[in-house]
Amino acid sequence: MAPTPRRFGVVDAGAALAVALAAAGVIWSPKLSGAVARATGAMRPVTVLVDVRGIPAADPAALMAEAQRDGKVSIVIRNQPHGSVKVQRVEPLPRRISAFLPTGQLVTAPDPNQQVFSTLDARFVLQGEGRKGSDGVVFGNQNLKIGAPIELEGPNFRVMGSVTGLKLGDS
Repeated sequence: MAPTPRRFGVVDAGAALAVALAAAGVIWSPKLSGAVARATGAMRPVTVLVDVRGIPAADPAALMAEAQRDGKVSIVIRNQPHGSVKVQRVEPLPRRISAFLPTGQLVTAPDPNQQVFSTLDARFVLQGEGRKGSDGVVFGNQNLKIGAPIELEGPNFRVMGSVTGLKLGDS
């Protein structure tokens, strides 16, 4: 008696689909695409400027010095952790107030409240690796544009800021 040929059933189709989806996930995974970009030379240095404004801090100068001394911060883009990046420098951003005089002249002066109410106002200059994407700079497997919210985390701080500058490449 000859064996009957095996039929392809619904369960077999589901198993084949699961294997195909798993293979596609491995092929198009962000870590693999980052490794491929690094191997092909598509990864280039990226300088990201992040401005942090109005964060209450007991000693903002010490916090900036600590971030500079540690030399790296962890970043979170759109609530997704993306590892750590090098801190090139941390620059204080002084607050200024403006007022119009009765003559119509505009005058500005340093904000005296910054001495009384200590807040962190700083620009973090970060250095990492990224690549040019179809819709901007891809940094940490996320498209990053000016104005994007970004979270910086060090050993003793976690602050929210905005991207204010991006520079791709060595120039």
